[in-house]
Amino acid sequence: MAYVWVAIGGAIGSMARYGCSGLVARIAGDTFPFGTMVVNVTGAAVIGFFAALSLPEGRFLIPPPARLFVMSGICGGYTTFSTFSLETFNLIRDGEWPSVVANIAGSVALCLIAVWLGYIGALTLSRVE
Repeated sequence: MAYVWVAIGGAIGSMARYGCSGLVARIAGDTFPFGTMVVNVTGAAVIGFFAALSLPEGRFLIPPPARLFVMSGICGGYTTFSTFSLETFNLIRDGEWPSVVANIAGSVALCLIAVWLGYIGALTLSRVE
């Protein structure tokens, strides 16, 4: 049943990402990815809020399926950057500074390299000779 909750939340999050980033792009223009930035920042805020709200020692008892639905489903569908941000925040909170730097630098650098390799790979496959 957990997969069903994640899937439903993911569908909602993906539709919200599409709508939000498109709206921001229409308002701000599409010369800079403001839509993606807004999605990433709002997704990070939502997952941080919900993570703190649903801590075991917190004021509210949030059942595990609801956490999966919101955090893995909606936030995961909306933006995986929210998960990255929460994980990095947890490392900061725990004082794991070498891991913080490695996670930020490694994620950004490796993702840019991965995008470049995927792009080059697709161009290579698309080339008509």
